[in-house]
Amino acid sequence: MTAETSQTLDRGLRVLKLLADTDHGLTVTELSHKLGVNRTVIYRLLATLEQHALVRRDLGGRARVGLGVLRLGRQVHPLVREAAMPALRSLAEDIGATAHLTLVDGAEALAVAVVEPSWTDYHVAYRAGFRHPLERGAAGKAILSARQQRTDDPGYTLTHGELEAGACGAAAPLLGVTGVEGSVGVVMLAEVVPERVGPRVMDAAREVAEALR
Repeated sequence: MTAETSQTLDRGLRVLKLLADTDHGLTVTELSHKLGVNRTVIYRLLATLEQHALVRRDLGGRARVGLGVLRLGRQVHPLVREAAMPALRSLAEDIGATAHLTLVDGAEALAVAVVEPSWTDYHVAYRAGFRHPLERGAAGKAILSARQQRTDDPGYTLTHGELEAGACGAAAPLLGVTGVEGSVGVVMLAEVVPERVGPRVMDAAREVAEALR
């Protein structure tokens, strides 16, 4: 005897699985075609999932997995931090600057892991939980750059004084981590970012992405 199931719940879970399998999100039309249901049903499913932060839609209307999925497991963020820490610690010590892992949370960039260098006389104070708009700061701009370019290697982003006067930032996006948008970067007190920092940040981003796969 076949157990009774909920068609709506089944469709909602299928939407989440489809979104988790793409790095660039899906439109309502694309989801409609993939699920074989009309657009009105998709709109209702997305609206419900958005209320629970399981799905978010960007300015272009593409739906993506939301950080509410991570909150379903209370230990997910600690696990993400733990996976990223070796690469962040190495980056902070090598560059002599505060290193961070930043994830997308709606229209904001959220720092989920931060490592400060141990040997410098001074460095930028940065804390886990710090938020800022995606359009400001190297961490958010690196993520937006990856969205726009849609290449396997969009490089790194440099900024100066956008989040703190006198501070420079360098960040590279996480690539190839299904359902997760984020970046790895450093922030330092300097007029310009030294030339070697950008490539080193990209290496760290690749290390973190590999640890999270």
